[in-house]
Amino acid sequence: MENFGSWSVLTTNFLIVLYLALAGVTFASLLHLVNGQWRFQVRYFAVAMAGLFPLAGILLLILLYGGENTFQWLAHANDEGSHLGGWHNYTFLVARQIFGFLLVAGLFVLFIKLQHKTAIDDSPAVHRKFRNLALCIPGIYVLYGTMIAWDFEMTMIPGWHSASYGVYQFVSMFQFFLGFFAFVLIMLYRSGKLVNPYKPFVFNYLAQMMLAFTILWTYFYFTQYLIMWYGRLPEEMDRFSAMMLNDLAPLWWTFLVLKFMIPFLTFAVWTPNRHNPNVILFVAFSIMIGTWIERYTWVSGSVSPEYYHIPMTSIFDIVVTLVVIGLGWFSIRTTLSKYGLVRN
Repeated sequence: MENFGSWSVLTTNFLIVLYLALAGVTFASLLHLVNGQWRFQVRYFAVAMAGLFPLAGILLLILLYGGENTFQWLAHANDEGSHLGGWHNYTFLVARQIFGFLLVAGLFVLFIKLQHKTAIDDSPAVHRKFRNLALCIPGIYVLYGTMIAWDFEMTMIPGWHSASYGVYQFVSMFQFFLGFFAFVLIMLYRSGKLVNPYKPFVFNYLAQMMLAFTILWTYFYFTQYLIMWYGRLPEEMDRFSAMMLNDLAPLWWTFLVLKFMIPFLTFAVWTPNRHNPNVILFVAFSIMIGTWIERYTWVSGSVSPEYYHIPMTSIFDIVVTLVVIGLGWFSIRTTLSKYGLVRN
């Protein structure tokens, strides 16, 4: 468990990569279901995030192979007097994670293929099949995201639970996706390498969605805390107190500022900012950094301070993160070129 702090960085990077792949396809399906006409501007860019699935799969296997380095409770699973529930059975955990990943990745890739097919085939059967799968994608995102939230964060402390933790995490990660997507679209627009440039109004739409998910994330963040604090549940509050008041306190309050205060004050108080690409870039970057810190705080905060550290203070943290960023950008860039969206 001495390596848990460093492996928490790897776990955080895995969650970021996985949710970008998931949220990109989910975003395209939601725009289709609400008949958003601006989806034709961005839907192929959104599903290009699915190019991260192979990298996410590799990171998942590394984390599962890491055993107690990834899941700190595993080091005490066989201790005398330890009575872990069936959810903490490691064989079951590995099986559900691998099966869930393969199933979800397969369905999401099928959605992408059908989306491309609907652009060249007007037959009702193809469009009906695509619509039916689009109806399922948000539900799959919710169910699979809940399992990911439970396994990699909530149940890191056996016995600790929150009825809203699943939605708290996958809403947070969708907010991260919106920030990342806005960042990518603006940078591509300015690069001059787009084959068919999209209209600048999409930046305003993304800014509005970033504001909406900022408010939604804040609601779940506060609701989860309020129930435990107001209900005087000391067992549940101990985990919050350890992160909010002790060694991880600087990280906790930093991600709250980056994910709530900056986006809300920037977009809600001064609405013209939603039309300014430079301001949108600033807010997007704030959300991305804040979400990374948030994920690391929840993962690493599940153990005593002696087993974690402030992130990016070791060579392992920096090298692993830079490698993941490099491979991730290469995957997205390759997918964008494959779809013919950008010039080489």
